[in-house]
Amino acid sequence: MGKVISISNQKGGVGKTTTTCNLAAGLTKKGFHVLVIDLDAQGNLGFSVGADIDTCATIYDVLKGSTKTQFAIQKKETADIITSSILLSGIELEFTNTGREFLLKEAIGPILDNYDYILLDTPPALGILTINAFTAADTIIVPMLSDIFSLQGIAQLYETFERVKKYCNPNLTISGILLTKHNPRTHLSREIRGTAELIARDLNIKLFDSTIRSSVVVSEAQSVQQSILEYAPEHNISKDYLQFTNELLAKGI
Repeated sequence: MGKVISISNQKGGVGKTTTTCNLAAGLTKKGFHVLVIDLDAQGNLGFSVGADIDTCATIYDVLKGSTKTQFAIQKKETADIITSSILLSGIELEFTNTGREFLLKEAIGPILDNYDYILLDTPPALGILTINAFTAADTIIVPMLSDIFSLQGIAQLYETFERVKKYCNPNLTISGILLTKHNPRTHLSREIRGTAELIARDLNIKLFDSTIRSSVVVSEAQSVQQSILEYAPEHNISKDYLQFTNELLAKGI
């Protein structure tokens, strides 16, 4: 049965989509069968891997019940993918029935045995889509920028995690915080890491040893619809994501 990992942070621009894409690429490179699901209405993940984001069935169709999950899957080089839809932006008002927190869990149930890993790219909000991701997931990875504003959001995310764990998914865990766009040579980044370690310790969350550097290669890879590992396999940021992939596997995640 596949392990389901939610890549989540309510703050935008922290590298959720980049992390989802390149973790998937790293796992695929190691021979694992991987599915990524884009839960963000902006649909950036689908574009990043070169998926059809206009005519194929999306996760919105799956959650609505108009398409079976297996018929929404597209096979791409980075990983299999279920793309997003702009219609997800209205899901809070559209899906109001009891049990709506379990829609995604029920949707991926029939395909769990087909994959080693299912990665969920969540929107920059702690709404019903993120709650669905937490309900369906085994564990959460929290990408976080090395800045003071990102630190402020961790406590809020942890509250949502605790609530979902209590009412919807008692086995849910947080695997750790991943520092992105991190430059260990700057004094500020070192200070932020130290503060993040204190906050993580206080909330009983781990901080990953791996960090992800900032690079223009991220935008370049996205523009040609490839993972960084495909576009620039020898670049430092590719090495960062491979190191992160190895760290996850070493920890049994």
